[in-house]
Amino acid sequence: MALQRPKGTHDYLPEGSPKIQAAFRASSFQTVLQIAQTVLERSGAQFIVTPLFEEMELVKRGVGGSSDIVRKEMFTVFYFGDHGGYVLRPEGTAGVVRAYLENGLKQLPSPLKLWTHGPMFRAENVHQGRYRQFHQVDYEIIGSESALADAEAVALMAQVVETLGLKRARIRLGSVGDQADRQAYSAYLRELFTPHFEQLSDDSRDRLERNPLRILDSKSAGDQALIDELQVRPLLEALGPEAAAHFAEVRGYLDAWGVAYDLDPSIVRGLDYYNRTAWELHHEGVGAKSALGGGGRYDGLAEELGGPATPGLGWAFGIERVLLALEAEGVNLLLAGGPQLYLAALDNENVALAAKLALQVRSQARAEFAYRALKPGQIFREAERRGAVYAGLLGSQEAERGVVTLKHLKSGTQREVLFDDLAEALAEAAVLEQA
Repeated sequence: MALQRPKGTHDYLPEGSPKIQAAFRASSFQTVLQIAQTVLERSGAQFIVTPLFEEMELVKRGVGGSSDIVRKEMFTVFYFGDHGGYVLRPEGTAGVVRAYLENGLKQLPSPLKLWTHGPMFRAENVHQGRYRQFHQVDYEIIGSESALADAEAVALMAQVVETLGLKRARIRLGSVGDQADRQAYSAYLRELFTPHFEQLSDDSRDRLERNPLRILDSKSAGDQALIDELQVRPLLEALGPEAAAHFAEVRGYLDAWGVAYDLDPSIVRGLDYYNRTAWELHHEGVGAKSALGGGGRYDGLAEELGGPATPGLGWAFGIERVLLALEAEGVNLLLAGGPQLYLAALDNENVALAAKLALQVRSQARAEFAYRALKPGQIFREAERRGAVYAGLLGSQEAERGVVTLKHLKSGTQREVLFDDLAEALAEAAVLEQA
């Protein structure tokens, strides 16, 4: 039996591959990254790369020891004696904040905007939109307590999604308040749920004392039914005056900028270092678990990781989930197909010259060349197969006169272009075609 890719992973294939999946084209994946990069870097974000694996202790502190990720879904890499071990990263924020603290990035202009992308890993059951290796685009802004930073982060996520062409994605916005707000709310939840202890799932019974906010995130249908039955008061209604003022300021900016969102009082974050603004990005096209990503403020995370008090916030979305949403809306993210030029020699003596000219053209246009001499009919068929705009023919007569015969495949028009003018001619033609 032939070897197969691991369950819960994807191959992103080039166009024309016989087994290509509609949502998982390499060109679509690449376009998502290009659009995210353009939007985020125009805002001043700088690119950062962190390791695919981190110390287990970092992930426990950065994600939370009581979370399902730490308790059930981590991929352990290896151990060294008494060392706590390493795990494949399940998300990107903890590694970025660790890099910020470890490498003295506080010395850079503040607030510091960073973005990254790459694979993440979780050992979970595989179904639509949830995989064991998935990819995220991640944005973080470190060093600002301003509500303006929160609003800008939400707006940037909305701008990336809009630029991708998604129409039905919605941002659900909420606030988890300050630490004192959550402590009071946790006491309220313990008092509310304790008489119904036997009705809770095993996970929620465990959470009741340690972290009752996580009950509200339970995946158990029974827990969610109990939450509805008890009419649990949302955390958003229990905010203190400072957190409430901060949230009102965030909403004011978004309203003024025309950034659409739905108010969602049910959003919670179960860890103490999360505070104030929290949001999720949803799309019904990816199934019942409709979240494409989310974000929030984490002013206590740097301290949790052993650094000085440093405000921060950020967001991430799953590329696979965004691609599924795009497919559901029928949005085609394919990059412009083939090369501007497919160049081939008509005889063996000019194969090397054709290659040289193609390399020179690449300074201004995408060009490919044949590795052996071809007949004119073969050149045209191969150029069309590759999706080229022009087929270029180079025979002994052309070589003597220093010209290439160019055929525009769509119109069938043909002309000769001097070697020295080839790159500029193709660049000009590309501009005209896009106009």
